[in-house]
Amino acid sequence: MMLNKDLPKKIPVFPLSNFIIFPKTTVPLNIFEPRYIQMIDDSMKSNRYIGMIQPKKTGDLKKPDLYNIGCVGKITSFNETEDGRYLIVLNGVCRYETINELSSNKLYRECEVNFKNFSNDLIEQKEQLSFSDLKQIFKDLKKLFESQGYQINWKDLENQSVEQTLNTLSMASPFTLEEKQILLETQNLTERKNKLEEILVTYTNYSFTNKTIQ
Repeated sequence: MMLNKDLPKKIPVFPLSNFIIFPKTTVPLNIFEPRYIQMIDDSMKSNRYIGMIQPKKTGDLKKPDLYNIGCVGKITSFNETEDGRYLIVLNGVCRYETINELSSNKLYRECEVNFKNFSNDLIEQKEQLSFSDLKQIFKDLKKLFESQGYQINWKDLENQSVEQTLNTLSMASPFTLEEKQILLETQNLTERKNKLEEILVTYTNYSFTNKTIQ
């Protein structure tokens, strides 16, 4: 079993707006900016860890302020295209809290981080919820996805664990940057489910109100 002491205290960070990852989820990334090409090169030579984090809408345009909580992922697949892009697959490992940003002459940003508040991310936990607990979320999300023209394979989702399904929905849903950050910062699965339901209520109410006005 991995412990938080096994994770690096210094990580390169990839600020990506409206994009979060959770532990035990997998995401593909298409890397083409020179600073992130350098970041992947360095990471591949080291421990393959990258911190995904959302930028705030404050700070310098080229160097925005960052949220305090992100999630570190490990590169599990790497391919280079003919035109020099990197296609990687990142597996979410553990959420982290930023202690401070480090100064360096690298093109990308690095942070000193702490994993202690999220050590449960590294433990295989007994499922706190069942799929029957997600019925309302599925119902509301299907309406939301359909109204916005999104397609999702619900059968594939149900082949995952409840935790993976809930996390995948939190990542893939067309929510705001702030709403996704709220979901990322929830302490446990039950709290995440409740927050997801709360957010969905605001979307379904807004949709209903708009239809009523028209």
